[in-house]
Amino acid sequence: MADKKLGEVRTEFIQRVNKSIISQLLDDLLSEDIMDDEEVEGVNAKDKTQDQARILIDNVRKKGPKASRLFIDFLLARNPCLAEQLDLQTFPSVSQPIKGNISEEEVQFLESKNGIRLCPQNVFQQIQTNEGKEIYPIKDPKTRTRLALIICNIKFDCLGYRKGAEVDLEEMKLLLEDLGYNVETETNLSSQGITTCLKNFAARREHKASDGMFVVLMSHGYQDSLCGVHSEDKDVDIFSIKTIFSTFNNMNCPALRGKPKVVIIQACRGDQRGYKVENVEDSAASAAASLQSDSHITMQLQADAVQRVHVESDLICLYSTTPDHVSWRHPKTGSFFIIQLIDTIKKHAWNCNLEEVFRKVMDHFASNPCQMPSKDRTTLTKKFYLFPGH
Repeated sequence: MADKKLGEVRTEFIQRVNKSIISQLLDDLLSEDIMDDEEVEGVNAKDKTQDQARILIDNVRKKGPKASRLFIDFLLARNPCLAEQLDLQTFPSVSQPIKGNISEEEVQFLESKNGIRLCPQNVFQQIQTNEGKEIYPIKDPKTRTRLALIICNIKFDCLGYRKGAEVDLEEMKLLLEDLGYNVETETNLSSQGITTCLKNFAARREHKASDGMFVVLMSHGYQDSLCGVHSEDKDVDIFSIKTIFSTFNNMNCPALRGKPKVVIIQACRGDQRGYKVENVEDSAASAAASLQSDSHITMQLQADAVQRVHVESDLICLYSTTPDHVSWRHPKTGSFFIIQLIDTIKKHAWNCNLEEVFRKVMDHFASNPCQMPSKDRTTLTKKFYLFPGH
């Protein structure tokens, strides 16, 4: 709830706010009868800015969630920069209803959900108004049946155990569930098992009432293939990436025609490292620092090596690395790519479409040259907003 949020940012607010903003906030609160003249005078009676800020925010918090939400609105209007520093810019506005008539329990649910910044109603409406025909529509949460599938191979007969993959599986499952998807998980499948699992998933009737789907595949791999659990080399128990696209094309999966289909792949695509040392004077220091950092952690990391319609459309494949290169995974915290993708979705999906979110992921790796994620075989015809909370 809003009063709880103010409690979380109380210390930083006291340290950062100035007297001018305090004065403006007092005027706003007085005009809305949230504070009376005596309470305003009590704040102004203090000489030190931090003392004024302390009395102000404590006074508002004690008045409950509605007063606290109005206070956040006023701060956003008066000083957006400070509001952003306090991580209040994504907080649902009281001046814009979130979802018609909702209970206090639902308000608390919308404000915070496992670290995902939810899309405020006013932002949701603004995007719908400004980009309506350019975005994929979303269906009513009460009637839609979103599905997601995660296949994660961890233990192999001949190849190395993928330590840390359990973390990737659990964190990705939590993320997709928080985005409104019913998530199915499968582990340790052969190449034929992966194929069968994908075909069964593509045939699910629930896709008709869905507005999109996610498929996440994690395993050892080669440039255009993934390893089944019985794999020994490039020729034994190998799953071709092409099978994914044929399985979910418009002919074989008509229930998802015209709907965004997201494929996320965490796997190596070769055995080359995704960086080089530049022999350039201006970059020597940063390159050396990067190599030192990399050499420090390399011992802990592991590589995952009757109408005409388009046969394939509305697909995007997000790959953990570029062709020929390895993809790094920490045995305790999970894969670098999966960690960063989840973190970026949590922070930016509230107002960024998926391709922009992924650009931010790639931008992160631009300054951390261990691997470079890539987009493959993208046929999205519209912008795909995840709209967390809607």
